Amino acid sequence: MSALVLAGVLLVAPAPHQPAHYDLSALPPYRPQQQAIGVVYEPGWRWSEHVGAKTGAQLCEVEHICYVLSGRSGLRMRDGTEKVLSAGDVFAVPAGHDSWVIGREPYVSLHLMGASDYGAQHRGR
Repeated sequence: MSALVLAGVLLVAPAPHQPAHYDLSALPPYRPQQQAIGVVYEPGWRWSEHVGAKTGAQLCEVEHICYVLSGRSGLRMRDGTEKVLSAGDVFAVPAGHDSWVIGREPYVSLHLMGASDYGAQHRGR
């Protein structure tokens, strides 16, 4: 088991096995009892190109609550609204969005909600 304290909350996850690798991203293996996962997206990664194109989806249809550990990401909602996320941001994003890494630094976030749905929809593709 591994543990992380974030904003006074203890997050516990089983010991990881091999992470799942997708083009320009790495997701740790998901287990149903796991409540949070840390995800690393490399420069150049874009959801619609590296995940959606493989599944036929134009937008991510999973709701997330995340904490940004490092890097920057762009976020565009179905209605065209855009936001830039950076280290220290905590955000909730509803289903129906695209995201991408901004700049040359990897974007690292901790998914506090939506990890199980994202894992179920996108792993092993």
